Amino acid sequence: MKRAFFHYKRWAFALLLLVVSSQRPWDLLPAHWKPWTPLQLDHPINAVTRMKLSRLQSEPEACLSLLATVPQGSLDYLALEDYTPVESCPLSNVVRVRSTAIGFNAPFTLSCPLLVRWVMFEQQALQPLALKHQGSALTKVEHFGTFACRNVYGRATGRRSQHSTASAFDVAAFTFENGAVANVLKDWDAEEDPQNSAFLHAVHDEACRYFGTVLGPDYNQPHENHFHLDTSNFNLCR
Repeated sequence: MKRAFFHYKRWAFALLLLVVSSQRPWDLLPAHWKPWTPLQLDHPINAVTRMKLSRLQSEPEACLSLLATVPQGSLDYLALEDYTPVESCPLSNVVRVRSTAIGFNAPFTLSCPLLVRWVMFEQQALQPLALKHQGSALTKVEHFGTFACRNVYGRATGRRSQHSTASAFDVAAFTFENGAVANVLKDWDAEEDPQNSAFLHAVHDEACRYFGTVLGPDYNQPHENHFHLDTSNFNLCR
């Protein structure tokens, strides 16, 4: 009986070894760690996800297809044809957004890759942070817009701003279901309202995982009243 038992174990182990060896190790990886699998909006942010997000810059059809997977009612947008609203600042791969799962103070036009990052950020980080720090869902975001045909800081010379291709989004304030408002200018270092301050700092830090560059009040005076979020590859978080 004992010999039969060990005989069975030996064959079971051999079968298990055969199954494991017949599989390619990388097949055991989750989809968000596989560089060759398509990006999904619910993929956690990691180095591979960020690489896939960067690839959307040159893959407009893939970007729009990804937006099409957003559940109905969670994103109201219109894909736009390429056009040139201002001479020397042509726009391509852009969409017009009215709302996501939250509302905005005004509709805005931005690049499709930036919208994908925003939707992922909103779902995976922004709403959970609202519930954690405010105990209430986020309902509205106030922004300063996306497109501006200019160089960085409006200088006469120098490199173009990410705003010149609608690839940057300036966010100024957040409104919650309970009526509370966290304003970047007023609440970033507000000792009298540590709850709002903690929320804004957490939002800034989490945004650095989703966007190429994130600039806020600690960076310089021009950003004291908003968060600048864009799709550049500078990996700057200030």
